[in-house]
Amino acid sequence: MRICMVTTFFGAHSFGGDAAYVERLAGALARRGHEVHVAHCVDAFESVRGSHPLRPFEPPPGVTVHPLKSKAGILSPIATQVTGRPYFKAEALKDLLDDVKTDVVHFHNISLIGGPAVLEMGSHAVRIMTAHEHWLICPMHLLWKYDRRRCEKQECIKCSLVGKRPPQAWRSTGLIDRSLRQLDALVFPSRHALEEHRARGIGAPLVHLPYFLPDDWSGGIEDEEPGQTKRPYVAAAGRLVRMKGFQRLIPLMRYLPEVDLRIAGTGPYEARLRHLARDLPNVKFDGLLGREGLARLFHGARAVVVPSLFPETFGYVVLEAFSVRTPVIVDVEGGALYENAVGSGGGLGYRTDAELLWSIRRLVHDDELREELSHAGFSRRINEWSEAAHLDRYFELIATIRAGRAGKGPHLPGLGKGRTVADASGGTLSEARTDG
Repeated sequence: MRICMVTTFFGAHSFGGDAAYVERLAGALARRGHEVHVAHCVDAFESVRGSHPLRPFEPPPGVTVHPLKSKAGILSPIATQVTGRPYFKAEALKDLLDDVKTDVVHFHNISLIGGPAVLEMGSHAVRIMTAHEHWLICPMHLLWKYDRRRCEKQECIKCSLVGKRPPQAWRSTGLIDRSLRQLDALVFPSRHALEEHRARGIGAPLVHLPYFLPDDWSGGIEDEEPGQTKRPYVAAAGRLVRMKGFQRLIPLMRYLPEVDLRIAGTGPYEARLRHLARDLPNVKFDGLLGREGLARLFHGARAVVVPSLFPETFGYVVLEAFSVRTPVIVDVEGGALYENAVGSGGGLGYRTDAELLWSIRRLVHDDELREELSHAGFSRRINEWSEAAHLDRYFELIATIRAGRAGKGPHLPGLGKGRTVADASGGTLSEARTDG
């Protein structure tokens, strides 16, 4: 098959998260002999990167990358932000997506490369979209209000202005609903994210399909004995921004002098975080790590702490920790983090700072509990979160859509047909476990 993917950030011009999934999926499809094309917006990355470095990147073999760059520069993503349409990128996208040889068009983060109007392209092909963030229901993407707290009540125009982003008047025109009707399926990596969108009236066939990691992601590190360190440590990783919550975790290390905290990542909030840790010798910043470096950091940790303050749609860091047999600690209000970490049996949940401290102490000192959680998380990673399982469900979804289009099978259920939800996840969540 010829599969074309559209996403705002990708490869060297990305921050992680959704771009990581696109890269992994593209590589997995190419390894199975499919022709894969990925279009992304260089202008968008350059307009928001700040001092974020370009990361080393080589396209997976068999993947053709189309880095779209306009003579208009930053005006291109601004035009898309304001109008919800591709404008300066429209011609290049049409050439790629409307090609009759294209079998599947898979949209990802389309916010600055085409807006909802890009969903109308590639009409002859199977069209699916993965909602990696909450952008369809939140102009700030994260349900994170005024860069201070979770969104409990919609005040989108005011929130956009506070966030220094142009308001999106097109959101009140019905453009999102009209564009989503062009999709064959709208895919979510977690049930929590799916239900959040369904509750807010998103009218498309909704499908749950969790993320995965390539089989060789950890390079076999999980079977090695962790390197001996003088002191036990817990790890945290992610882009260093306010909503990731590292500023909540760092001051607590004052009460854990026997444990180190190692943080991987970089971002605009780094200076503030380093200032918080200025008199805490047990807090260390490891910088931006590659795949192997991150895997080794996680493998040697007693636990990986994910202190996000907003509702994540999946939380790849959980899956990466499970991949090297390391349990996780997450906020019970972390959306999909709780679903994937605690619901899988591979982690502990906390509500308060006291519960977070207690959870860290338990996993540092209780070998039996740590082994129990590690086994549960790793089992989940090698089964329903494996590359093979993910692709089986991916191709089953495409086959179901094609059969429905040909009148040889049922259409995917959607909100307009009884508010039911198709599920491509395989299995159900185990009973959730909290700790406190």
